[in-house]
Amino acid sequence: MNIKVTGKDVKVTDAIKEYAERKLDRIEKYFEGEEIGAMVTVKAEKNIQVAELQVNTKFDMFRAVTEHADLYAAIDKDIDILEGQIRKYKTKKDKMNRDNSLKVKESLFIEEAKPVEDEILKTLYYEIKPMAPEDAKLKLQEKPGNNFYTFINIDTGKVNVIFKLKDNKNYGLVEPQN
Repeated sequence: MNIKVTGKDVKVTDAIKEYAERKLDRIEKYFEGEEIGAMVTVKAEKNIQVAELQVNTKFDMFRAVTEHADLYAAIDKDIDILEGQIRKYKTKKDKMNRDNSLKVKESLFIEEAKPVEDEILKTLYYEIKPMAPEDAKLKLQEKPGNNFYTFINIDTGKVNVIFKLKDNKNYGLVEPQN
């Protein structure tokens, strides 16, 4: 597991790093054999300590933010939240795999049908919000599994699409001409 610990308005000590790494071992057990990364950000806001943990896998991202008077308690709470998110995700994924395997078995008994071609098979509905292209880029970065994000350009009032280029480092923007 690649772990990066950063601090904003807080000096990150070795003790904090070691504590976060030790606690993240609880998360690592859910992803045996997978390459995962974790970002731990600690901040101080007045008398409150804020711990933000983000775990990135190949396909998903899990995130928790907690405020507490004690930084270590905030990290503990974040780990509990992440563990719950991951367990829920894994359970849902296992159930889907089990359901899909049953559907495959059922489909083996059904006669082969002609393959569907040149048809719209899936429609997704979502809310489009007005925002600047830079904000849309940040939204796209929040969801590592997505390759594009549709939004209304706040400057032009028209629908735009921002997308990741094949190099996975840069972005493209689709704007209508008129």
